[in-house]
Amino acid sequence: MAFDLVPSNIFSFPSLRIPSIWNEDDEWLTTSSSPSGLSVSEDEKNVYIEAALPGIDPKNIELTFQDGYLWIRGEEKEEEKDKNRKYYRHSVKSFSYRAAVPGEIDNNQEPTASYKHGVMRVTFVKSPKLQPKKIQFKSEG
Repeated sequence: MAFDLVPSNIFSFPSLRIPSIWNEDDEWLTTSSSPSGLSVSEDEKNVYIEAALPGIDPKNIELTFQDGYLWIRGEEKEEEKDKNRKYYRHSVKSFSYRAAVPGEIDNNQEPTASYKHGVMRVTFVKSPKLQPKKIQFKSEG
C-alpha cells in the first residue's frame, strides 16, 4: 500500500505529484511526515494520523474515511470592514489533505478523533493479527 501525504491544494498545480514516502517492507519506518504538517505513526495496536491546523476553528474541519484513505478538509473565512477608512479585507483559508492509512484496520472499531492546540489527531485501531491455530487430531491404528 502506498502512503500519500499530499495536500490537494499544493501550489494549485494538478500535475505536481510528490512521490510516495511509505514502504511497508521497511518495518523500521514507523513515523512519516511531510512539510505540510501531516504525520502518520503507528504502534502495535493503533495507527495515528496528525494534522497541524493552527488557527482553524474545529467546527470548520471535516473528516472522512473511505477506501483506506483519510480526508481532512476545511475552510475558514475572515472579513474585516472599516467604513471610516473605506477599508475591506476578505480572506479564505482552505485546505484538503489525504493520507493512506497503512496496515489492516479493524472495521468493527470506529476511528476516534481529537483536536487540541491546533492539532487534529485521528486514531485507527489495527486488526488483531491472526494467530495460527493448533489442530488436535486422533491417531487411528
